[in-house]
Amino acid sequence: MAWTYIIECADGSYYVGSTYDLERRISEHNLGLGATYTRIRRRRPVKLVWAAQYDRVEDAFAFEKQIQGWGRAKRQALIEGRLLDLPALARGRSRPPVDG
Repeated sequence: MAWTYIIECADGSYYVGSTYDLERRISEHNLGLGATYTRIRRRRPVKLVWAAQYDRVEDAFAFEKQIQGWGRAKRQALIEGRLLDLPALARGRSRPPVDG
């Protein structure tokens, strides 16, 4: 099994990742052994705020990359389970059409 996950860092930022062993990976982030982003002391400790399990690591990695392209508001909607809000929070949706 594989996981896509979002952790909230001590500075309030979010980090998105994927892994085979979720518990171990969160521990690594908290020990400063995880990604470069969470090695910065002011970002620790981190806490798991959302996770989804997948049968294939390719699927977990693909969703990780998708979420990494999202803005903060869309990530928060996912974390809070507001799935119906996700399409409206897509980047660029609130911009007026460009006259061409």
